[in-house]
Amino acid sequence: MTTETNNIAVRRAEPWREELRKSKKNKERTGIPRVHMNELDADYRSRNKEEVNLGLTAEQAVLEAQRCLDCPNPTCMTGCPVGINIPTFIKNIERGEFLEAAKTLKETSALPAVCGRVCPQEKQCECQCIYQLKLGKEPVAIGYLERFAADYERESGNISVPEIAEKNGIKIAVVGSGPAGLSFAGDMAKKGYDVTVFEALHEIGGVLKYGIPEFRLPNSIVDVEIEGLRKMGVKFIANCIVGKTISYEDLQEEGFKGIFAASGAGLPNFMNIPGENLIGVMSSNEYLTRVNLMDAANPESDTPVLQGKNVAVIGGGNTAMDSVRTARRLGADRAMIIYRRSEEEMPARLEEVKYAKEEGVEFLTLHNPVEYTGDEYGRVKQMKLQRMELGEPDASGRRRPVPVEGAIETIDVDEVIVSVGVSPNPLIPSSFQGLDVSRWGTIVVDESTMQSALPDVYAGGDIVRGGATVILAMGDGRKAAAAMDARLRGE
Repeated sequence: MTTETNNIAVRRAEPWREELRKSKKNKERTGIPRVHMNELDADYRSRNKEEVNLGLTAEQAVLEAQRCLDCPNPTCMTGCPVGINIPTFIKNIERGEFLEAAKTLKETSALPAVCGRVCPQEKQCECQCIYQLKLGKEPVAIGYLERFAADYERESGNISVPEIAEKNGIKIAVVGSGPAGLSFAGDMAKKGYDVTVFEALHEIGGVLKYGIPEFRLPNSIVDVEIEGLRKMGVKFIANCIVGKTISYEDLQEEGFKGIFAASGAGLPNFMNIPGENLIGVMSSNEYLTRVNLMDAANPESDTPVLQGKNVAVIGGGNTAMDSVRTARRLGADRAMIIYRRSEEEMPARLEEVKYAKEEGVEFLTLHNPVEYTGDEYGRVKQMKLQRMELGEPDASGRRRPVPVEGAIETIDVDEVIVSVGVSPNPLIPSSFQGLDVSRWGTIVVDESTMQSALPDVYAGGDIVRGGATVILAMGDGRKAAAAMDARLRGE
């Protein structure tokens, strides 16, 4: 065999050798068990508002990153609403290049430290991981690694600012500073626009500040993410209610060429059963906002919240878990989740259910409140519960709960927090004349662009979805930014 022929044979063999090398290495990788998050002791944490999850060490993060199989077709990315380059940021962690991992995250996500904490990765990117899809093993802990990279960057003090295009002088308004608004603002700032975010409350952050407790998402984390947007040129105006303080016409007169409505779904739903007007019965929106944003747990607060000893939270979602775990931290001796379906049907994250149980929360599943009764002062003192059983599946695919005839029980309560869903904030739909509004009060948009019936108004997040996750709202913001940019550039 000639030297040239031999070289050709070697070159042809190289891909097979590389595949063999990767195959052996991947076999080693699949033998590494998934890392578990470090967390505070349950008894200790249930008495304070310290963050429960403590994050990964650098050694844990590198070991977990080594589990990534470097798939040629990374299915995990298909599950990410904001399009994070998951393999790249994970491989950076594996190499110990933690700051580069954070930069990769910031290319597409305005809130990586937030998403690493509250995004339901188990229903998004991680459920698309090849470990779960093909190997029947626990997926790579993408969320834990995202949090690690973002936290490492913040704690290092070397916080990067994404690349910003040359300023084009075009003014853009954002209504609401929740995840949809912040994601949209970040992308538009990168594209060179002059972005101003209007927030109705006195603090920036929307639901990230008022709706999620500090033990799950510390305010300091949100503040750092917002400061990053400020460094990108985004301006924030608090205590300004678009639709009241200023109108749609005012924004147009001030030269804003595009408006993104991200005013959320802050209107609480109730069950319309007897006794809901008793003192001590409130929505989870009111309860969490007062505790998280108004220091209501402090007896010296201007707006102190009731701190019951027998507290019932109605519902089975993440907000219900946040509320009942908050009640435990405010001194409840008995904190209960009342849910009309079984635990398997609960929409809350499995992690939040686990933490609630560890912290002493009782779960009264297959129970539904039918009446609250009060004392002579008009304060709630008891709750009547209808026992339920599961029937045929409903439109959601879950088995419909049906009452068990005659199975009524009464329990003592001195505080009830209702967490059975929310409706869209009606202010923007009612004050922006010309919007197409659904029968549920949501703004109707073109799903491919998030553009409303008003050509300069785009919308996303809960005002469109009626209630969804942080990451889905952020995905709406990114989609709207891309579409508005294309329209303003004449494409």
